[in-house]
Amino acid sequence: MTDKLKLTALDADDLAVISAAIQDSLVAVRDCAHFVDERRFVLLLNRFRWEADPGIETAYWRVHSALVFNEVNAVHHHKIPLEKPDRVLELLAVEQDGEKSVLLRFAAGRTIRLEIDRLACHLGDVGEPWPTPWKPAHPVE
Repeated sequence: MTDKLKLTALDADDLAVISAAIQDSLVAVRDCAHFVDERRFVLLLNRFRWEADPGIETAYWRVHSALVFNEVNAVHHHKIPLEKPDRVLELLAVEQDGEKSVLLRFAAGRTIRLEIDRLACHLGDVGEPWPTPWKPAHPVE
């Protein structure tokens, strides 16, 4: 159970795999950071482990993970409550938006758009998983 997920995305197909792995991650506003001098954008996630085997001890697991984008030129926020650093957001998907842009889609119509030179994204677990009794669920429309 201690296998740590490590993924890299260099194209849209790779990013789709990362998007599936981070679906329903929780992230505090304060844990989203743009390191301008390094041209890096980092999110520290509380990630639901969709890949975990539900037959081992408990059905559901979470783990802390880092989602890192390199070669970032600018960051644009839409409906992100920057004045509320403790607000927890639910990350739903990450997708390439043209050749020079990535969209981070959150619940409640919130987004972060990254302007990039090229796609260079990494996802890695940074802690040990812990059991949780809750599995994320979305209403069927």
